[in-house]
Amino acid sequence: MPGGACGFASTGTAVERVAPMPRQPTVDVHAHVLVPAVETLMQQHEGRAREIARQVEHMGQASVRHHLSLMPAYLPKLTDPEVRLRDMDVMGIDVQAVSVSPTQYYYWADRELAGQIVRLANGHLAALSAAHPRRFVGLATVALQHPDLAVEQLSHAMRTLGLRGVQISTAIEGVELADPALEPFWERAQELGAFVFIHPLGCSLATRLAPWYLSNLIGQPIETTIALSHLIFGGVLARYPRLTVCAAHGGGYLPFYVWRSDHGHAVRPESRTMQHPPSAYLRRLWFDSLVYTPDGLRHLIEQVGASQVVVGSDYPFDMGMDDPLAVVAAVAGLSDEERGAIRGGTAARLLGIA
Repeated sequence: MPGGACGFASTGTAVERVAPMPRQPTVDVHAHVLVPAVETLMQQHEGRAREIARQVEHMGQASVRHHLSLMPAYLPKLTDPEVRLRDMDVMGIDVQAVSVSPTQYYYWADRELAGQIVRLANGHLAALSAAHPRRFVGLATVALQHPDLAVEQLSHAMRTLGLRGVQISTAIEGVELADPALEPFWERAQELGAFVFIHPLGCSLATRLAPWYLSNLIGQPIETTIALSHLIFGGVLARYPRLTVCAAHGGGYLPFYVWRSDHGHAVRPESRTMQHPPSAYLRRLWFDSLVYTPDGLRHLIEQVGASQVVVGSDYPFDMGMDDPLAVVAAVAGLSDEERGAIRGGTAARLLGIA
């Protein structure tokens, strides 16, 4: 018998055949799709026209014009899985957690319309994931403006459609995420083990940020900072200790200036709404890596821990990154285990990716 055949060496001594270890998948938790059926449904709705007018006012004409000029390049990436898969291969991303573009939240929709939007969107995400089960997992959208309906939609999305969690905005038509009306949603999200991805749409500072694309450059991180602060000071994280909440854009500014919140917790009685200082709750949250530079990512990791950081690209938009793994690779001082966890190990665990 030739040496090594059937697991034996030529000496006759048995040799254990060890299967090669599978490479840990790289996972991007921040990647968007556009659902054409939702766009068709909303095309002539007067509420959509009002929302677009509001976005134009808040973003400024120059930013709107430039954004529209980019749409021909964005659309194939947002709607064609084959284009997306080729881009993922170039980026070195094995799995994307896909979520709708935040422009498709439509939180102003009435109950009937909201039900239609969510059925179309979540069905699209489920079909994409089913067609490419090794490459995509879906994050649902829900009608949080109707909390009881959102609870049903989240349950259906995860238990029936096989989606792994949900993407929500930083506020729901002026209602903060710690509002008592949303308690049933948080309770069900914890019960289901949902991966809750918080991604803003615009900024409540409105026209103050209209020039120079400030609505996105600083506005979206501000919104995320506010939303996370409401979850902390409003006691949501204390009441639901098993929640899995991940914040886009590195968590906004909170991880980089949480010490001011800690000081307020110490000296202001109205800020002492929870047992621990705010910085302690950063270790209860997860943050995507979209802070652009190795130094920025290293600082985020120093504040929240390598175990709390996952890769996010914001595919396919220009405020995202084409090579998020390169930034992770360039961060100094990480162990191989920490780097592997950020590249995909942590996200795979949170999203139930084998």
